[in-house]
Amino acid sequence: MNAVQENNPRKLSWMRIRSIARRHYYVMLRSPHRLFDVTIWPLVDVVLFGSIGAFIAGNESAGAQAFGYLLGGVVLWHIIYQAQIAVSTGFLEETWSRNLLNIMITPVKEWEYVAGTALFGLVKLILGTGLVAVTALLLFSFDVTELGLGLIPIGAILLTVGWLIALFVIGFVLRFGSGAEALAWGIMFVVMPLSGVFYPVDALPDVIRPLALVLPTTYAFDAMRTLLDGEGLDWGTIGIATASTLVLTVAALMFLVKMLRTFRARGFISRYS
Repeated sequence: MNAVQENNPRKLSWMRIRSIARRHYYVMLRSPHRLFDVTIWPLVDVVLFGSIGAFIAGNESAGAQAFGYLLGGVVLWHIIYQAQIAVSTGFLEETWSRNLLNIMITPVKEWEYVAGTALFGLVKLILGTGLVAVTALLLFSFDVTELGLGLIPIGAILLTVGWLIALFVIGFVLRFGSGAEALAWGIMFVVMPLSGVFYPVDALPDVIRPLALVLPTTYAFDAMRTLLDGEGLDWGTIGIATASTLVLTVAALMFLVKMLRTFRARGFISRYS
């Protein structure tokens, strides 16, 4: 072997390089979510910024509207984002600290744990969203509270959807392990362009518009834009958002229960002990 190394050092070096590359290739095959950064992010960027450009280019008065839509969307987006990330990372903290087994053998029920995490998350949500709202007011003179009481049902829908998405994330982590942790941060930035946070859903490409129409967040942000346009709260849109949120609630709970049963039946707790 030493003679071969002396005679073909470059060949052996190339073999070691290929071995490392192949090792990561096999990991990727077993964990396709690792492709998130090189596939989903570019698509999200194109859809998000392309739709903003299409909205502005297709509407002569869009310049003034875009200002309100962008800042209003940023402020309200932090409601759903902070709600989701607080519950998701609250659960992930138990896996990072190897405390999940301890939690599961205590008298604490699953819904009590999620409720407690969500309650603490409300504090973080108020701080995060409040900071964004105050910054928008101080730097750009945009006062989101001028939208009035219509913000309450919109905020409630976004808060609930954030929690429900977190339940899906927890379910995936229970089923697929720590490799699914990337969803805690990445999934929201897939929902963002589809929800029309910064533009009407008509600005989306036709091929993905049906996906947007099944999300309750799409209707919540559409209701926000009617408030920004001075047209008052569209209760019909709020009704659709509420109905789709109820459907999402059932789906999220069913998914989480199924993943929890699988987690227990297959002994996946050993991953975190």
